[in-house]
Parts: sequence; structure tokens; C-alpha cells
Amino acid sequence: MFVAPAFAQESGTETQSEVGVEHEAGGVFPPFDSSTFASQILWLAITFGLFYLFLSKVVLPRIGGILEVRSDRIAQDLDQAARMKEEADAAIAAYEQEVAEAKAKASAIGQGARDKAKADAEVERKQTEASLNSKLAEAEARIALIKDAAMRDVGSIAEETATAIVQEVIGAKADKAAVSAAVKAARG
Repeated sequence: MFVAPAFAQESGTETQSEVGVEHEAGGVFPPFDSSTFASQILWLAITFGLFYLFLSKVVLPRIGGILEVRSDRIAQDLDQAARMKEEADAAIAAYEQEVAEAKAKASAIGQGARDKAKADAEVERKQTEASLNSKLAEAEARIALIKDAAMRDVGSIAEETATAIVQEVIGAKADKAAVSAAVKAARG
């Protein structure tokens, strides 16, 4: 039975710790007792050996396996990342080439449209010029006809006016042939 030292003093009984201390040779703490060093070193060697065997046979292989698995996983991830980077680079190159081809095609289409628009505008301009030239020729012909008609009328008006003036000035009737010749000479 275990009795606390304070209770033992009151009741007069000895405690186990007091009994053990009295049996000891000199009352020294056992790990510091030089008579027990050999057995302590033996048990330290046995414990260290068992701990070393446990670590080398159980713990370290598991840790090594974990490190190897992680190393393999990292290597696989790096390989996969490199492969994906190559695929991305190839996709970017294909995209850039398609963009360049699309730009070239758009440029060709634009140039074709500009050329067609120029050709259409040139054809329309020529048609308009031809139409304007024909209308101008018609207008010039009409003007010439009107001018000739007006000139004929002017000649006859001039002859009548000259005849009337001569009649007023001279008082006699003027010769129509002489007035007509004089008007033609003045026009001419």
C-alpha cells in the first residue's frame, strides 16, 4: 500500500520511498550512481540498437518511398508541363499563321474590291462622259440651228429695218437687192 509521506509521519508508518532510500547505498540518485553505469550503458546500447533497427527497417524505407514517389510525381508533372507548353506553343504558332493567312486573304479581298470599284467607276465615268458628250453635241447642234434661224431672222429684220431707215432718211423706197447686199456685207 502506498502512503503519502505527510500521512506516514502522522501515523508513524514508513513510506515506500523512505524504505527504498534506506536500502540504497548512500542515498544517491540511481542514474548518477557509478555502480550502475555499466548496466545503464548496456541498456542504452540495446535501446539504441533496437531504435536504429526500427528506423532503418521500418521508418526510413517508408520515408524513402514517399520521397521517391514525390520525386517521380514532380518529374511527371514537369514532363507534363513541358508537353503542355509545347502544345500551347504549337497552338499559338498555328493561330498566328491562321491570323497571317486571314490578313493576307482580307488584304487580297480588299484589293480586289478596290480594283473592281475603280473599274466600275471608270466604266461609269466613261459612260457619263459619252452621255454628256452626246448631249453636248446635240445642244451645240440645236444652238447652231437656233443661231442659224436667228441669223436668218436677223438678216431679214436687218433688211427690213435698213429699208425702213432708208425710206425715212431719203423719203423714197430703197432697192431690196441693194439693202440685202449691204446687210450681208456688214454681217460677213
